[in-house]
Amino acid sequence: MIITMTLNPSLDRTLVVDRLARGAILRTSEPTLEPGGKGVNVTRALALNGIPSIAILPLGGREGTELHSMLAEAGVNTRALAVSGRTRSNITIAEHDGTVTKLNEPGSQLHDHEVRALADLVASNVSAGDWIVMSGSVPPGFTSEQMKMFAAGLSAHDVHLAIDTSGDALIAGIEARPRLIKPNRAELAEISGRALECLSDVVDAATAVRDRGVEMVLVSLGADGAVLVGPDGVVVGTSRVEHPRSTVGAGDSFLAGFLSKFSVDETDVDAAMLEALAWGAAAASLAGTSVPGQSDIDFTHVRLVWQPDLDRPLLAS
Repeated sequence: MIITMTLNPSLDRTLVVDRLARGAILRTSEPTLEPGGKGVNVTRALALNGIPSIAILPLGGREGTELHSMLAEAGVNTRALAVSGRTRSNITIAEHDGTVTKLNEPGSQLHDHEVRALADLVASNVSAGDWIVMSGSVPPGFTSEQMKMFAAGLSAHDVHLAIDTSGDALIAGIEARPRLIKPNRAELAEISGRALECLSDVVDAATAVRDRGVEMVLVSLGADGAVLVGPDGVVVGTSRVEHPRSTVGAGDSFLAGFLSKFSVDETDVDAAMLEALAWGAAAASLAGTSVPGQSDIDFTHVRLVWQPDLDRPLLAS
């Protein structure tokens, strides 16, 4: 089973405009409203492809009630904790040329008893050998110490921990020695304290993170593909999106695709990487924070690079 923990979920509203112009009055498309939060997106993608997953998350206020209803209607297996704060709402503005602007609310603070209740909720739903994905931003006031304790508590259940967050939360999560982290280029650069100009920089930075006790570092690089640095070496893959629409949530589908294979067969890392690339590319071709189903996923434009040019400059972020 793959279980996701989303500490700061959201309702995501997507609007499409011809061109975003600051200070102007713009006409938009009809809004698209979807469940949001990185862990929620991982479970949505897995569920849509028939892979068992449970999304655990705090929900509060009218937005939380609406989010819970949307997840139920989509057939997403959810364990929700009612909290005193209000679930946040995010706005995505997508332009026809593929440019995306996101306006993300901070969310509401979780009280100590609510954090403990979430940890108890996870403990009551996991079994030994499960994967737990701790993913997304953390709510205001959630400290590095809380992150360390929360992540360490998850690891104590004899499960496989994957972390996909950023900033101080990611640095704190690494101290819990998760099996897997999934940073993007900017996040890996931040935690490594170095600029990542080429693939060799990415590999070196990921290797340094592994030296801190992380087994696998799975780096999503957008148009530059992806890199996995693990105990069996380095795997580099590329993908092409012919008609990109929105990259929001593509990294979550990328991670879901990887775990969909790796969680059942750890011996075939190459297959897991190809699955990740195909799911991520499919998500980028969909509007808003939509996740891909089986009919969307196409392996035609994904491949592994057996002799990559590690000194090739990466594209601009």
